[in-house]
Amino acid sequence: MKLLTRDTDYAIRALVCISRGASELVTVKQLTQQLKIPRPFLRKILQCMNKAGILRSYKGKGGGFSMAQSSRNIPIFDVMVIFQGEFKVMEHVFKKEACCKVKMCELKKKIDKIETNLVAELKKINISDLC
Repeated sequence: MKLLTRDTDYAIRALVCISRGASELVTVKQLTQQLKIPRPFLRKILQCMNKAGILRSYKGKGGGFSMAQSSRNIPIFDVMVIFQGEFKVMEHVFKKEACCKVKMCELKKKIDKIETNLVAELKKINISDLC
C-alpha cells in the first residue's frame, strides 16, 4: 500500500522547485533537468495542477509555470486529492455493496479514527514547509 502515488510525489517535488523560484517562470526543461522526470509525464502533471488552479501556465517563447497561489496555502493533502481522488483508508464493501454491519463494525470505527487523524496531519503540511 502506498500513501503517495508516483504522480503525487512528482507533483509535490515540482511544486517545491517552482515555489523556490517564486518570482520567475520555471520551464518544463528546467524541471525535467532538476527532477529527472520524463518530460511527457511531467507535462501531464503540470497541466493537471494548472487546471486545478495551483499553477499558472504561460505559453510560447519565454513561457513556463509559476505558482498561482502561495505555497503556504497548498497543503500536500490537496495535491493528493488531485492525483489520487478521494482519500479512503478502508472501504467497507462486501460483494460491491455496502456491508450491512458497517454501523456496528469496530474495525471500521478504529480505521475511521486513524483516517481522520491522518487527513488532519496531511492538511498541516504545506508546500512551503518542504522548501
